[in-house]
Amino acid sequence: MPAAPPPAPPDALRAVAVALLNLSGLGLGYLLVRRWLPMAACLAATVVLLLVALPADADGVPGAALVLYLVFLLLAALHGAFVGLRTRLVWPGRRPVALVLGLVLLAVPVGGALWYDSARQEAVERALLDRLDSADQQVTAAGKEGFAAAKSEYQDALAVYRDLVVHHSGSRAAAQVPDRLKTYYTTVGAAYSHNDYCTAVEPLKYLRTVPDSMPKDQLGSLADWPDDRLATSLYECGADALTDGGTDWVTQFGDLLGTFPESDQADKVVPAVDAAEKKAAKAVSGSDPCTAVTRLHTLNTQIIQLSNDASGQSDGLTKVAARADSSGDAGEYECGVKQYKDGDFEQAQETMQQFVTDNPHHSNRDRARKIAIGAEVAQTLPAAGKKLPTTAGGGGISVTVKNDSPDDITVLYTGPVTGSFTLKACGSCKAYSFASSLISGWEPCSDSGKNYPQRTISLPPGTTYFVHKPKNDTTATPGSDTAKLRYGYVYTECAYTTQSLGSSY
Repeated sequence: MPAAPPPAPPDALRAVAVALLNLSGLGLGYLLVRRWLPMAACLAATVVLLLVALPADADGVPGAALVLYLVFLLLAALHGAFVGLRTRLVWPGRRPVALVLGLVLLAVPVGGALWYDSARQEAVERALLDRLDSADQQVTAAGKEGFAAAKSEYQDALAVYRDLVVHHSGSRAAAQVPDRLKTYYTTVGAAYSHNDYCTAVEPLKYLRTVPDSMPKDQLGSLADWPDDRLATSLYECGADALTDGGTDWVTQFGDLLGTFPESDQADKVVPAVDAAEKKAAKAVSGSDPCTAVTRLHTLNTQIIQLSNDASGQSDGLTKVAARADSSGDAGEYECGVKQYKDGDFEQAQETMQQFVTDNPHHSNRDRARKIAIGAEVAQTLPAAGKKLPTTAGGGGISVTVKNDSPDDITVLYTGPVTGSFTLKACGSCKAYSFASSLISGWEPCSDSGKNYPQRTISLPPGTTYFVHKPKNDTTATPGSDTAKLRYGYVYTECAYTTQSLGSSY
């Protein structure tokens, strides 16, 4: 066997050329010095890196893989320089040419890195566009649901839009966000465009919070987009509730006056409330005065509540509230008359008594007191309620009422004339047993030795209904009598107490 060729003399330029060729990642430096196994290792490392890196995606090459590959290239360059220092090149024979070739081939990894970075950037753009598209689809799907159920979806989509413009401001996706926000606003506030004002209130309130999280330069005119729409929705929703007799209008109008006190919609609140009061006051003269009275008293309470929360409109609201209260008090008379005619005597009595209390100077006050008496009598003697009591008084027939009872009693009567009075207790009288009242020939108020408290009244002829009841005992059963009065007779009524399971007069 011939002896191996002696090693070449050391050559630094050749060592640099081999090192540069190995930095290409293709192991070409090992090729020129005939080191096949290291060359294969370089090719294998590059292939593995390409398998890991391609196709390019938004995440790029894993950091550990890239560091290992760069360390491997550096070691290959150092090892190639060591080998090339004393090993002749197969080709090209001239060292400067090999050095130039090494420098030129450095463009391979550099160009590959630049191409990969561009591909990765495009992958990032596509990923961001996909996120934008997913957020858009989320908004579209949320628009098909009610706002309460879809609110979290809207918030998630808004978070994506914000992340794109804040953390990826130069991306193509971020550039499209302003247009997407227009769609976002119209989708969230869609109920307003359908004139569904009550439903629109909460979504529009939510949209007013968007500038708190989204950069204002991305919103432009959208920052104020919900304001007029929300003011309109609050007014229209409140006006509908006010017309329908609901209670939510106080909240809606309160929000309107508190949030947009200088708006055109706020200026409509007092006229709307005023119109509702006038409508209710007019209804007092209609077929259902009691409902109108209840409505007026409710309006009074609600308007006062609203005026307490709306300083700018409080004067106008206070005037309407006072008028509602006055109209409601006056309307109690019509309500009581309706209840009396309908046979609801207990409620009629309560209503007329309330009217007398609420209207000390009203022209119908005296008759209301008479109707209240008649209604109380009719609760014991229903026939007494066939006619509405009048304010008529006097008559030519004397009727004396005596009290054979140990209690103060109230005497109520109605018929052609209606009235009431109180008789003091009979100090020497006692309650009769129920059994004694059944004895034949027994008569109350017949003891000539007793001084019975009494009162004589003058009544016209006709049927008069009497009810006697203890003044301070609301649990006792009233006594009653129906008297058909005619001229030429003297009439006496006697009130007494019997004791058994209860008391009667």
